[in-house]
Amino acid sequence: MIMATKKILIVEDEPDLVGVLEYNLKKEGYSVESALTGSEALRKIAAGQLPDLILLDLMLPDISGVDVCRQCRSQERTRTVPILMLTARGEETDRVAGFEVGADDYVTKPFSVRELMLRVKALLKRTSAPIREDDEIRFGTVRVDVPGHRVWVGDGEIGLTVLEFNLLTTLVSRKGRVQTRERLLTDVWDIHADVTTRTVDTHVKRLREKLGQAGEYIETVRGVGYRFAQND
Repeated sequence: MIMATKKILIVEDEPDLVGVLEYNLKKEGYSVESALTGSEALRKIAAGQLPDLILLDLMLPDISGVDVCRQCRSQERTRTVPILMLTARGEETDRVAGFEVGADDYVTKPFSVRELMLRVKALLKRTSAPIREDDEIRFGTVRVDVPGHRVWVGDGEIGLTVLEFNLLTTLVSRKGRVQTRERLLTDVWDIHADVTTRTVDTHVKRLREKLGQAGEYIETVRGVGYRFAQND
């Protein structure tokens, strides 16, 4: 069976860097499209084929990368598209801000092209990993449709990013067992160079907020990590 070519959208205002990224992504076999501004990117996303992954610069000349990410996460069509942020700003607050609006990964400039290609591959792998069509997880008020990438708390459906979804399914499938932050980085993020344990904390915080009262199922084990409750 011939696999469809994955499409990557580059949103970056430095033409030279866009050229480097396009060359290397195409060399890896991806289809590539680019936008030099946030507004151009949003127009292309709305009008054309949905990308399989977005490489998004934080500092854009019109709409910030944070706002572009926020708009993507607020719409049903783009809610689960993996977003990897690129930025020259490496401060912890900027990193956390990106994660809080739904970015899946974060790379600080200057970066290794090889590492970036590995990050892209890892994100796409998590998105397209084969799953059994009868996979459904139920716990208390939470119901997870794994093939459909959908989650309900009670009767209401909630929207999760790719990483939030993988974090939830990882925790609930290992309910009652403590998961260290390092273990979660390895199992959920796949590649964790330059990704700190604070990344896990930020995503857990956001996941709890989206789960509402069901967020209490995710227990903090002080000094160790997190555990999904054994019993509801």
